[in-house]
Amino acid sequence: MTTLKTDILVIGAGSGGLSVAAGAAQMGADVTLLEGHKMGGDCLNYGCVPSKALIASGKTAYTMAHAAPYGIATVTPEVDYAAAKDHVADVIATIEPVDSQERFEGLGVRVIREFGEFVSDTEVQAGETRITARRIVIATGSSPLVPPIPGLADVPYLTNESLWQLRDRPEHLLIIGGGPIGMEMAQAHRRLGSEVTVIEGARALGKDDPECAAVVLDALREEGVEIIEEAQATAVSEADDKITVETAKGSFTGSHLLVAVGRRSNTDRLNLEAAGIATTRSGIKVDDSLKTTNRRVYAIGDVAGGLQFTHVAGYHAGIVIRSAVLGLPAKAKIAHIPWATYTQPELAQVGLTEAQAREKHGDSIEIVRFHYSHNDRAIAERKTRGLIKLMVRKGRPVGVSIAGHQAGELINLWSLVIANGLKLSQVSSMVSPYPTIGEVNKRAAGAYFSPRLFENDTVKTVVRLVQRWLP
Repeated sequence: MTTLKTDILVIGAGSGGLSVAAGAAQMGADVTLLEGHKMGGDCLNYGCVPSKALIASGKTAYTMAHAAPYGIATVTPEVDYAAAKDHVADVIATIEPVDSQERFEGLGVRVIREFGEFVSDTEVQAGETRITARRIVIATGSSPLVPPIPGLADVPYLTNESLWQLRDRPEHLLIIGGGPIGMEMAQAHRRLGSEVTVIEGARALGKDDPECAAVVLDALREEGVEIIEEAQATAVSEADDKITVETAKGSFTGSHLLVAVGRRSNTDRLNLEAAGIATTRSGIKVDDSLKTTNRRVYAIGDVAGGLQFTHVAGYHAGIVIRSAVLGLPAKAKIAHIPWATYTQPELAQVGLTEAQAREKHGDSIEIVRFHYSHNDRAIAERKTRGLIKLMVRKGRPVGVSIAGHQAGELINLWSLVIANGLKLSQVSSMVSPYPTIGEVNKRAAGAYFSPRLFENDTVKTVVRLVQRWLP
């Protein structure tokens, strides 16, 4: 058995773990990184990267079939599903070197391709190597949650991990789960020629603002995606190479089944009890500084049980580097954390939804809306479906919901605004190039001030007086 000592031990080479390892090593710390599966984690291999690549294939096919409004002859695209998956694989391969073992070893990180298991509060066993570390960062991510639906274990089903090995286009894809993953894959496969039925036990896109979510759901239904809500799956069966999902709203039969009901934190292999690390129902218990109940150990990203997004893992990595590497105080916050669903139109959120804002702040909340139909660039590109909603308290936004073209890009500004406690007056003073979709943000801020300026009798009286006295 080999023993070694290290300053920072990172368990998991996904987005968060790689960020900690790279930052700590380049700052001079002795860093050891463990990964028993694929470098790059879920995001590169099964999540963000492949899903956005397949979405791009679907978007191209849809554009070809809907070109007439732009003066271009519409054609029926010939979809090669296997070739679309080759495109996905090529995108992954292009990004892979950035997350590779060779790159990180070049940065000075000691990489061990084994899973890690705690044997004490400061020691981790990885294969034949026992590692003692000053600080340990758990970044093991999450895996698809497979619900205990009767019969599910007896039928072939896909998750976001196994979907990418599928080479033949599904004739009729059933999707259990109407969250972001389910809705993104529903639209992509519909555009690539599959029949698609989404079965959701509650409300589709239920974590987002209902008004904005409805914009997206209406668009998907118009494209032919069948979305069944309030339909909890009660049983799954297979007969004659077809899969049937039973619900209170009827039975739904298709050729393939994708299970996309959520994620579960990867903690099973870690033997957390040996290190005195407590867990919750959603993951490892952490405080605001991302420390576990073992003060030498941090947990970041999906395994910490909070918002499960790649950019959150990256944000957590920065907190840990400040604390564990530089020894400075640092706390993680969530108010400025955005998320986006990459359907078309897109759906994005940062801060509080309207319902959350009203519950927290009551009548002090003002709701401001601005619709894409008033944006000239959106009109030019025929992308006028959607709106932006600002939840405003005392002149500052506490939440922003966007449904529409490039919502995932537009939400960036509002994360900056909320993170720094900026006022809407500061947003309205911004100058956007014309014509851009980004003007939606500025116009939304302006919509907050419009009634105060143009529907205010005091303002009108002052202006008349000024006009009389001006030379």
